[in-house]
Amino acid sequence: MPENLSAATAGTWKLGDFTINRLGFGAMRITANPDRDLAIRVLRRAVELGVNHIDTAAFYASPGGTLQVGEGPVRYANELIREALSPYPEDLVITTKVGPGSDPERGFYQATTPAELRAQVELNLRQLGKDTLDVVNLRIIKKPGEDSVAERFGALAELREAGLIRHLGLSNIRPDHLDEAQPIAPVVCVQNSYALDTHREDDAFLPVCGERGVAYVPFFAIAGASREGTATTDHSDAVRRIAAAHGVSEQQIRLAWTLHQGPHVLAIPGTGNPAHLEENVAAGAIELSPAELAELN
Repeated sequence: MPENLSAATAGTWKLGDFTINRLGFGAMRITANPDRDLAIRVLRRAVELGVNHIDTAAFYASPGGTLQVGEGPVRYANELIREALSPYPEDLVITTKVGPGSDPERGFYQATTPAELRAQVELNLRQLGKDTLDVVNLRIIKKPGEDSVAERFGALAELREAGLIRHLGLSNIRPDHLDEAQPIAPVVCVQNSYALDTHREDDAFLPVCGERGVAYVPFFAIAGASREGTATTDHSDAVRRIAAAHGVSEQQIRLAWTLHQGPHVLAIPGTGNPAHLEENVAAGAIELSPAELAELN
């Protein structure tokens, strides 16, 4: 592990009017372990290591929830973040998402009306203990011909004008959704599932975001096809060989490849394991040669 381990080695990006380190942290997995103290330690250690961009959501919860794991009393990622880090460092940017939600009566649902979206924004504000959300992504379910974002994004734009939200983004989208949203309000980021071996159809979308000054933020960069399950162990021979040559793990090579896709690409690996956190941060310093990138591709 590098002596001067820091998320800053991955470089920075201007997310709206925030300057953040490109190596961030995804909060989904911190709810999995019943040990709240462990989650608190991981979050505080992330900030100690220079992570100043945390991705979360009000529906990140265990037991059950997105991960479908865990036991004991309910744990919400947002509340763990608040407990660990509030009062928040001035440079810390917390990105959350709305659209998916969980309700005791309705179960898991998709917010589609302005009232439902506002309720989810207000829930995030309460859980995080904030007056204004730094960045809110509208996450959608893609249904071609039925998935216009205009009304929903417009509702969030009104909440932005009202001061509840500072910046807006989109999640799980196609290029036409970005085209539809940008005339309504500025879009600072696109958050899509994308990895070395999955969803490579976004290879063409990724540079479009860069040309427009929009951050591209892949999720499941380490998990790949395993998605919410766990970090994938299904690595190509190229990943294994290059990892061995650098003396790092295959997961670190996957993260390094992600960051090499463009200066506007941000990484948000998540973990509840302190050792894995340090490995993820260290991946920001890995330099891959043009030949290695070509082999990985």
